[in-house]
Amino acid sequence: MGVAPVWSTVVARSLPELGGLRPDRLLRRLVDLLGPTGGAARQSLVALAFNSVTSFGAGVMLVAFIDDWKALPPMLILVPAAIGLRGNVFATFGNRLSTAIHTGTFRFSARSDTVLGQNLIAAFSLTTLMSVLLAVFAKVIAIAIGVEDSLPMLELIAISVVGGVIGSLVVAAATVGLTRAAVRYEWDLDNLVAPTVSTLGDVVTIPALWFAAKWLAGAPATEAIGGVLVVVAVAVSWWCWRSPHELLRQVFRESTPVLAAALVLSALAGVVLQKQQNLLAELPAIGVLVPAFVSSAGALGGILCGRVATNLHLGSVEPTMAPGPEARRDASLVLSLAAPLVLLNAVGAWAVSSLALGDGAPGFWWVLLAASVASVVTMLFVTAVAYYSTIGAWKVNVDPDSYGVPIVTASVDFVGTLALVFAVVSLGLMS
Repeated sequence: MGVAPVWSTVVARSLPELGGLRPDRLLRRLVDLLGPTGGAARQSLVALAFNSVTSFGAGVMLVAFIDDWKALPPMLILVPAAIGLRGNVFATFGNRLSTAIHTGTFRFSARSDTVLGQNLIAAFSLTTLMSVLLAVFAKVIAIAIGVEDSLPMLELIAISVVGGVIGSLVVAAATVGLTRAAVRYEWDLDNLVAPTVSTLGDVVTIPALWFAAKWLAGAPATEAIGGVLVVVAVAVSWWCWRSPHELLRQVFRESTPVLAAALVLSALAGVVLQKQQNLLAELPAIGVLVPAFVSSAGALGGILCGRVATNLHLGSVEPTMAPGPEARRDASLVLSLAAPLVLLNAVGAWAVSSLALGDGAPGFWWVLLAASVASVVTMLFVTAVAYYSTIGAWKVNVDPDSYGVPIVTASVDFVGTLALVFAVVSLGLMS
């Protein structure tokens, strides 16, 4: 017996039982989780910590650019959905590559007839089409909720597509690089791709959209550029829909409806921010927390989706209404990772807000309490949606790698943002 198990047993037996749960068993489970048999947990923790730390930069930019977003409505509606879109497209991209690695069909080649090549073409084609649709949704929602002086439709399309493509270039390169490293070092891509892609989507999308907005908003040729991009999006989509490459055609056809539905859900998160603009200015630590909070929840859901989808392909999980032992273990792993992430996100958001913005309002303990209250609701929602959306896709004979992650991350964008705002208001931090 090693030192860690001996230590956990000695310490735990000196403690009382809590509600029938022996602390020695709980401590041994934690030691096992993070010890020699906990490779999945360690990989996920590293990726999730990277996700949170870099998401603080996205939060700072979200708050720092608030005056620009207000001056260019409906950018606050568009930004959260654009972040979610980047994660949805490339997390599912990574999950499909992970499944190909596990099933032995992957080879590292970007030719158009390979798994990697067809997935890359699909990812950028979907990015272009969905960026156009996102701009349309944002404009329609802005009109519906009475946002005044919003950008013209074609101008908003140009900003959305250009910003989306710039961000996607970085995220695609990182996803391919991570895939190559996973193959070389025998990492499990299911544990890495969702957290990594989520955080890159956060960090890259906000400045990319800000740059596109500053460059294109009000420029003479912007509406013409938007019109050209609509034509390009339609032409590319038509080609992908009828492509002779079976995988590309399947991915594009299966992904289009679910990504469109995800955009609507993510745009609702933007409506929450549009309606709570003062929260970002008056409570900057909460504003910094928002991207890290929703990204962490979405990444945890993405991990569960990826693991369940891979196990469905391998036959170790059955698509039953009541999760089986393997699915319950994966869900337990995800929920156990949520607790340290709440603390990390609260500490990081408060510290980064204090240092980078010079204002840590409403204070560390309030940030931690708000994050804890919101995370209880959000994580219960995440685990349920992740499991049932993945097995639901499997039962209707569509690829769960393409469906699970978009549904989870898009719904978490809305539910997580709403839960955090609700927690802030319930605690009396804002009226």
